[in-house]
Amino acid sequence: MKLLEEKILKDGKLPGGGILKVDNFLNHQMDIELFCQMGQEFARLFAHKNVTKILTVEASGIGVACIAAQYFGNVPVVFAKKSEAKNLDADVYSTVVHSFTKDKDFTVRVSKNYISPDDKILIIDDFLAVGEASLGLIDICRQAGAEVSGVGICIEKGFQGGGQRIRDLGIELHSLAIVNFTDDGSKIEFVKES
Repeated sequence: MKLLEEKILKDGKLPGGGILKVDNFLNHQMDIELFCQMGQEFARLFAHKNVTKILTVEASGIGVACIAAQYFGNVPVVFAKKSEAKNLDADVYSTVVHSFTKDKDFTVRVSKNYISPDDKILIIDDFLAVGEASLGLIDICRQAGAEVSGVGICIEKGFQGGGQRIRDLGIELHSLAIVNFTDDGSKIEFVKES
């Protein structure tokens, strides 16, 4: 998606360690006009899937998932919670995911009240690195007997292999921007989706 690529080039930072810092428009401060464009693009890419719900993981995927939902006919958005809470139902689907950014394992949970075998679920997230978050959400869908209609990612780090892991499962994956870094880590390069 050209608009997203331009924004990454203009405002993205490469602090090192395989990190692309885009918190000024994607996952701390949010550019709502950009989110609307991304939501429309996800709706175009997955229009043939008859999506009934969007699933994401807290916290960075929630904003784009909510805005995308309106372009799917205002389907509900469900997010997997990373922490236990008194207001979370005891009967949950859960799985463990490893966060590349935080280098930490999280148990993520979704109440069994919000995903059913009748659902056709689109997973949306801000980043895809090694694929742990998306694979965890796929696992939750499978526990529920729900259909995984696809995975929509804002920015995929092509050099970290997560996209290939999901594609190898036969799941339709669309990333709006796939980035690689030059060998010295000083420049962003874009890869076209195959």
